[in-house]
Amino acid sequence: MGRSVLLLVNRSKERVENALDESRSIISADATIAAELEADTDEPILDAQGADLVVVLGGDGTLLAQARRTEALGLPILGVNLGNLGFLAEFDLDAFREHGPALLGGAALTTSRRVLLQVTHASAGDPQSQFRGLAMNDCVVTAGPPFRMIELGLTFDGEPGPPLRGDGVIVSTAVGSTAYNVSAGGPIISPDLDAIVITPLAAHSLAFRSIVAPSRSTVRIEVLEANDGTHGGSTLVLDGQVDRRVRKGDIIELTEHSRTIELVRNPGAHYWQTLHRKMHWAAFPGR
Repeated sequence: MGRSVLLLVNRSKERVENALDESRSIISADATIAAELEADTDEPILDAQGADLVVVLGGDGTLLAQARRTEALGLPILGVNLGNLGFLAEFDLDAFREHGPALLGGAALTTSRRVLLQVTHASAGDPQSQFRGLAMNDCVVTAGPPFRMIELGLTFDGEPGPPLRGDGVIVSTAVGSTAYNVSAGGPIISPDLDAIVITPLAAHSLAFRSIVAPSRSTVRIEVLEANDGTHGGSTLVLDGQVDRRVRKGDIIELTEHSRTIELVRNPGAHYWQTLHRKMHWAAFPGR
């Protein structure tokens, strides 16, 4: 028999429910399903139950969440896109039908190594109590209600950088550079580079541009001024999915996590073609 699969399923997506039986059949024809778990929690998965491959049914958001959940397992992840964009989850159902039998049956996997950011948030009110989290796409500090400008102090590897006044900052991995970062005017970076991008959000300066640094850099963000609205306020957001309130005096530190994520490549997909096809890179204006 072929591989042993840990199947993670996002049942909140109608397309997943419709494709679930067929996906199970594709897997079971050449591999064994060691366990099937719901993808509706952030609870880390520490026991692979004998699996040597993780298969995620959902969209890119599901893949991000499950990558964080399973990082301690050190297993490759095959994402089957049953959502909208399908940029990270490289296999759609047709590609899974075509390539699944060989990959599940034991053929060599071609994978892409993706960096994770480790994020530590220390509250000024309780510096001994720290939150630790992971981000595969990006870490964002955003102004939040009542939407006045905030001020952040940036330090790179212990060297003070410029203060940033504006709506916040995005610290993105290379793979996340095509997400919030690019929407905010940041550069697209090949996901094969070990790099991070620091992009300001609506900086109160004509001279504050995105910068690219090695992923091994340590970025420290000190919250100098923040919004403290009754309904919301300035917020730290990881991958658009995990959020925490931040206040004046808080310290956020970002470093490269000791472990990486291995994503199984679709033999029929190529990054730059996908960028052009799905994100309309350099597309001419419509008529």
